[in-house]
Amino acid sequence: MPIYEFQCADCSEKKEILFRSSDEKVEMKCDKCGSENLQRVLSSTNFSIPGGAGSDASKATCQSHTCSGGSCATYDIPGPR
Repeated sequence: MPIYEFQCADCSEKKEILFRSSDEKVEMKCDKCGSENLQRVLSSTNFSIPGGAGSDASKATCQSHTCSGGSCATYDIPGPR
């Protein structure tokens, strides 16, 4: 059940919407101004890797790939699995 974040193009208010299934009809309407002109935005995330330089955290790697949609990246962040 993904939660997507949308921003109103009219008043800039942000709203999270939970989609229970791909067939579900969800009201796409701004809670602040009532506009239906919502645009999906990339949600911010916040995390930290304990340690720092000299620890496993400094061994994180990124690999770039060419995908059908353009380019992609895979991140390998050391830590408990």
